[in-house]
Amino acid sequence: MTVQKDRVVSIDYILTDDEETVLDSSEGEGALEYIHGHDEIMPGLEKALEGREVEDKISVVLPPEEGYGPYDDELIVKLPRDQFDFDGTVEEGMQFEAETAEGPRLVTVVDVGDDMVTVDANHPLAGETLHFEVTIVGVREATAEELENGLDRGCGCGEEDCGDCGSGCGCN
Repeated sequence: MTVQKDRVVSIDYILTDDEETVLDSSEGEGALEYIHGHDEIMPGLEKALEGREVEDKISVVLPPEEGYGPYDDELIVKLPRDQFDFDGTVEEGMQFEAETAEGPRLVTVVDVGDDMVTVDANHPLAGETLHFEVTIVGVREATAEELENGLDRGCGCGEEDCGDCGSGCGCN
């Protein structure tokens, strides 16, 4: 069965940068599953997987424009410190989810002053060329329910039946 729209695709992958530093990997986490043709992975990677089959291994290099976009200096913003509704000290490197006109966005604190906090709203991999080594480990038809509601990925805690984090698994 080939990779095409409305199919659930499972991939093992290693993501590295230009210096071959591993940025992300499915190793030890299990294969990444997504529904092909539903904008669930980077468009350049999805395009490279189109028409492939189980056990195919491919290398894909995505320039910033096909990955997380170019780095945008205009996404570095100074905000009044009192806008951070946070119990504790705001420190460089902390990440927060901010509401923007485009929806929620992860921001990283890059400088903390007495009255102002500078945040960077670029994705941490913006401006990076991304190198993927991918092995397709599964392809199947998506169910009608999956096409309507997406894949049930659980809460991410790794427990098979945590009841949406209601079982005290500690991931919420």
